[in-house]
Amino acid sequence: MTEEFRLRQIAVAAYGPATLFGLAEGAIFPVIALSAIDRGATTSVAALVAALIGIGSIATNIPSGILATRIGERRAMLVAAGITIVGLAFCLIDLRDHELSLLTYAFGVLLIGAASSVYNLARQSYLTEMVPPHMRARALSTLGGTMRIGVFLGPFIGAAAMHFWGLDGAYFVALAAIVAATVIVYRVPDLELDEKRRSAAAAVTTVGIVKQYRRLFLTLGMGVLLLSAIRQTRQIVIPLWAAHLGLEPSVSSIIYGVAGAIDALTFYPAGKVMDRYGRRWVAVPSTIVLGVSFALMPLTHGVATLALVAMIMGFGNGIGSGIVMTLGADTSPAVGRPTFLGVWRELADAGAGIGPVILSAVTAVAGLALGIEVSAVVGFGAAAALWAWIPKNAGRVRAGVAPPPTAARAAGAPLAGDSEPS
Repeated sequence: MTEEFRLRQIAVAAYGPATLFGLAEGAIFPVIALSAIDRGATTSVAALVAALIGIGSIATNIPSGILATRIGERRAMLVAAGITIVGLAFCLIDLRDHELSLLTYAFGVLLIGAASSVYNLARQSYLTEMVPPHMRARALSTLGGTMRIGVFLGPFIGAAAMHFWGLDGAYFVALAAIVAATVIVYRVPDLELDEKRRSAAAAVTTVGIVKQYRRLFLTLGMGVLLLSAIRQTRQIVIPLWAAHLGLEPSVSSIIYGVAGAIDALTFYPAGKVMDRYGRRWVAVPSTIVLGVSFALMPLTHGVATLALVAMIMGFGNGIGSGIVMTLGADTSPAVGRPTFLGVWRELADAGAGIGPVILSAVTAVAGLALGIEVSAVVGFGAAAALWAWIPKNAGRVRAGVAPPPTAARAAGAPLAGDSEPS
């Protein structure tokens, strides 16, 4: 069976729901703060409500792993879809009492964030089980890429719907996308696990996973944390520097959109390089390019130069599509994989929270330009950590050939299929 045919076999089941979930998120992300203000929130409170998406995800990463381990990845995805639908329903409730209406809306946003954690983790674990190791990076980078495409398209479709139904139109688009994704997930077959493996999975605990893989989490995991920090910071640095240069918000949005398009178009080649040459060949260049783009940004002085640096930034992030998921899949145990990935995602989300805080803190003390340069150092630190802790040939696998030692082995943790976690 050829590689192309294998990927085509799972395309709809694996990537259809991912694209639709991304589209749903992309449709509502731009209007969360506006919807909160429409319900009487101040600007600061609206920003807090928007942050509940991330808070919900961080709070449920580890419980998501436990849930998927206990009930299986497919059922966990169905649970996530159901929670998302309930969350969207709460978002559409607009009561006469503005305070109660705002609380209801905030609860809906929190539910959507929690559900996204359950879905993303279960989807990653499911795809890791389904795809042969020699195609893993391509599969997971494509997963990340399709989600980005959905997030990219969501605002445009949401904007069209809002032309007819106001702010509620964005939530109607999200609701339709989630329902469609649920139908696809419902038709996906369950993973077939023998009774012995099911019993072993039931005995897995988060504490046991953390103890067994603590050295891995403190080494390669720190590289992933720094990578996530620089990635998240890039989301806010373009509009901040554009505003610093006095550019119109519409111009800033176009620049951001162009960078996002380049980001979304480079995911598959990155996965192919990872599978052919190893994870280092993508992880390290990606973080170096991101660091260089941050270092160059304070040197820009207009639309053309800022757009060029933004495109470099989009390219750097795009070629790293799926790297965090791929490294997590490479180092996760066969039994208790979702629980392991829950901890792995917690490290990534912690980095996503820390990155903007570093930018904000340095900017408050020394100005935006220095804040961006310090963020560049975070990117170079991520490159150094990933170079140090990803073995040279990690992930370089061929069909029918035993894989070389992975990052888990190099960091002192057992590989998937060695001793199972207690």
